[in-house]
Amino acid sequence: MRLSVLDQSPISEGSTGSQALHNTLDLARRVDALGYHRYWVAEHHGGPMLAGPSPEALIGPLASATSRLRVGSGGVMLPHYSPLKVAETFSLLSGLYPGRIDLGIGRAPGTDGMTMFALQRDRRQAAPDDFPQQLAELLGYLDGTIPSDHPFSRLAQWLPGRPERPEPWLLGSSPDSAQWAAQLGLPYSFADFINSEGPDIAALYRERFTRSETLAAPRVSVAVWTLCADTDEEAERLASSSRMAMTLLREGQLIPVPPVEKAERFFAARGPGSGRSRRTVLGAPATVRAGLEEVAQLYGADELILVTITHDHAARVRSYELIAEAFGLTADAELAAPRAA
Repeated sequence: MRLSVLDQSPISEGSTGSQALHNTLDLARRVDALGYHRYWVAEHHGGPMLAGPSPEALIGPLASATSRLRVGSGGVMLPHYSPLKVAETFSLLSGLYPGRIDLGIGRAPGTDGMTMFALQRDRRQAAPDDFPQQLAELLGYLDGTIPSDHPFSRLAQWLPGRPERPEPWLLGSSPDSAQWAAQLGLPYSFADFINSEGPDIAALYRERFTRSETLAAPRVSVAVWTLCADTDEEAERLASSSRMAMTLLREGQLIPVPPVEKAERFFAARGPGSGRSRRTVLGAPATVRAGLEEVAQLYGADELILVTITHDHAARVRSYELIAEAFGLTADAELAAPRAA
């Protein structure tokens, strides 16, 4: 079982976006030493909770700060961008860090409708919903299969990182994304932390998978909310921070990640059972390992991508340390040694 990380760069109440980004770099170094497989950073815009609007800007520093991890986007929200620009950016990163760059591609806006409109270059009208065409053009640049009669076909030969290229993944939480990934022969990463009704969608991907030049058989990873602590009770307590933030987000209120004590008061006022609408695997190490293995079995996945948000950065680091121990990941003592100031 491969274990990986999706980091949304959470901003804690009382902290700053800058500190959240430095925490992302710190966490990447820690999990690199612990033996995690890949480290993806997300794209979210226009809110006080998450500090990662630009995964392509974070990937270079993360790859420089680590040595074993694959590093990539989880994901680039393609409707905001020119396919050529994305291809050039990730080609460049692949040339600098050969064999380590992933290009996770998503369709969702990663924000509200008004912010999505603000991200458009041309604001005379809403952008067209042409994601399949964008995706095909992007992949055509990367793998050199863009048709010769395409007006931009000559540009594929000049991607700056050639012959290196990123490994593309399609991210999703719906049947549409599963079918696109299957038709194009792409690996598929399902966001269980968004939609926990995904096992049937993963099965649809496998059923309709078409072999491609880069992938001979279907490949599924699943991203899941996870939090591990020394006891089940402590994990439940720590999880209240992200639950409060997500509960209010669904109600249209945007806040930084609150302290545990504030979140506990919030849920005490709302009554038992509130804030538990989505699957979260949390508890002591044995509890979390059993829960994660169950999720992997449901999806037929050989890789779990863990999404963890806490108010306290040290608690988030500790969660990944405990899970690494529970699964017997191979740590690197030299990487884990403290760095000189």
